[in-house]
Amino acid sequence: MEDFASYACKPEASRGRLHDEPESATRSCFQRDRDRIIHAAAFRRLQYKTQVFVNHEGDFFRTRLTHSLEVSQIARSIAQNLRLNQYLAETLALAHDLGHTPFGHAGEFALEELMEPFGGFDHNAQSLRVVTKLEKRYADFDGLNLTWETLEGVVKHNGPLTGFPGAKPLPWAIREYAKEHDLELDTYAGAEAQIAAVSDDVAYNNHDIDDGLRAGLFTVQDIREVDFVGRTFAEVETLYPDLDFSRTVHEVVRRTIGMMVEDILAETRARLADAKPRTADDVRRYGAPLVGFSEAMAKNDRELKEFLFPHMYRHYKLNRMTSKAKRVVRDLFDLFLSEPGTLPTEWQVGAAGPGDAATARVVADYIAGMTDRHALDEHKRLFDLQARTSEFTLG
Repeated sequence: MEDFASYACKPEASRGRLHDEPESATRSCFQRDRDRIIHAAAFRRLQYKTQVFVNHEGDFFRTRLTHSLEVSQIARSIAQNLRLNQYLAETLALAHDLGHTPFGHAGEFALEELMEPFGGFDHNAQSLRVVTKLEKRYADFDGLNLTWETLEGVVKHNGPLTGFPGAKPLPWAIREYAKEHDLELDTYAGAEAQIAAVSDDVAYNNHDIDDGLRAGLFTVQDIREVDFVGRTFAEVETLYPDLDFSRTVHEVVRRTIGMMVEDILAETRARLADAKPRTADDVRRYGAPLVGFSEAMAKNDRELKEFLFPHMYRHYKLNRMTSKAKRVVRDLFDLFLSEPGTLPTEWQVGAAGPGDAATARVVADYIAGMTDRHALDEHKRLFDLQARTSEFTLG
């Protein structure tokens, strides 16, 4: 048996699955959750979904899959050092992007806008929908039948969703699921989910430095404006004055990730020493996150985000790509909503009439599950009059 801290999420204390199943003789319940996610169709499709760049723009840019793997490694390392459940932290890191649309944030913004009259769209809620309904692999149930702890982490890794001043209305998919399965939406998630959330921050900020520099969206001189990163570049250049550009960037990113992880470990240990939780439920009920950056590192993180927003996410080249991506999503949504008979046969089952809310939800599920390539191919088949409508593609 592993030497977990008392406040870790332990497999023997799991609240179980919505549908009862025999336990595995060789894997813990959280290891089984991890394996089910890895074998899910939605996870495989992350290989062709991008975060910032459209998939065909370049092979060296990170996809949702490579990002999820990077997050999982950071999360496992942090959890192991804190004597928390590294398998649950890894599971949540691998699951956190399953509900994302094609074309990164551009696709998500388009679907949010289009679904506003029909209950809205939220990628965390869509991740829950994927793992509880849309994956259809098992004989006895829809979804992956994951443990309670994994499901709460999927929806609450960024904090409670209800029970505090200014709480936003629950996304439709979470509200519907909560009718049959209480995930205690007014509390924080366990420490492992909190680790997955901050690991996501560490991974995407640092690797966007790498992708942005390689894409030529900004220069090393530009990013020196971020004091934390600038100091790291100066340190690397002093130690390795003749290092080529690619290795210099990698060394800087490697060091900044390391410093952030060390900061998380030190800050979390200090918070735990102050809070003195004895159980995983103590962590949930504490009223504030127990895993996170120190104030100084949180400031560094904010400054990096403030740099990346105008220099990368709002760069004119990305604005053009974003504009194209939004048009593709809008065109597909409008056509399928007004003519649900153009949906693939298996997707027409849950649809109703043109313009109906049930049809809109089916259309959103279908589009959100597409890869960048699948969405572009569908758009070409449906809007290019010279394209073959029966052309077969892998989505």
